[in-house]
This record gives sequence, structure tokens and C-alpha cells, in this order.
Amino acid sequence: MKRESSKTWLLTVLALAFSGCATAPESLYAWGSYEEQVYAHFNGASREAEIEALERDLEHANASGKTPPPGFFAHLGLLYLETGKDEKAVECFTTEKTRFPEAAAFMDFLLKKQDKRGETRS
Repeated sequence: MKRESSKTWLLTVLALAFSGCATAPESLYAWGSYEEQVYAHFNGASREAEIEALERDLEHANASGKTPPPGFFAHLGLLYLETGKDEKAVECFTTEKTRFPEAAAFMDFLLKKQDKRGETRS
């Protein structure tokens, strides 16, 4: 009987020790609904609805002091382009480039493409 209680005590202590290690690390980014919006984008969702959701996520991220994840501003910028809001698109591409320098080459490509697009409209 004494041996069983010491085993139970040992198992309880081990379970408590390992459960203390189970806390997940806090994310560096405020993901919000970004992943769901990208998925919805490729499944034909309304661009305006996507923009609204991402803008709402951006407000929550700013309020919590977190940064949206890499690609967030680029995706939002592409949505703005698709809805004819070119100035906001350029603003988003510039923000993505500033916050995530590794995206600079692609953002420069999109900005250059946007410049040419603006020239042909004039």
C-alpha cells in the first residue's frame, strides 16, 4: 500500500512539473484574421469584405501594440489595387517594405509596376 501511494505521489509531481512547461509562447505578430482572409481571397471572397476585415485587424494590432505579420500590408495593398484605391496600395507597399526589409525587392517591383500603371492612365 505504501509503495502505491509513493508511485501516485511521484506521478502527480511529474504531471505538475510537465504541465508547467505547456504554456505556448506569445506570437510576435497580431495575426487576426489574416490567414482566413488570404484563404478567402483565393476562394473568390468579396474584396471589400476582405479589406474591412484586414483594416479591423490592423486597428486591433495597433491597439495592442503588436505588428501585423509579414505579407499583411502587401496583401492589403493588392486588395486596394483591385478596388481602384491606388494611393492606399502604394502606402501599403511602402509600409511592408519599411517593416519587413526582406520584402523590399518585391515591394519595389510592385511600386514600379504601379508607377507604370499610373503613367498609362494619364
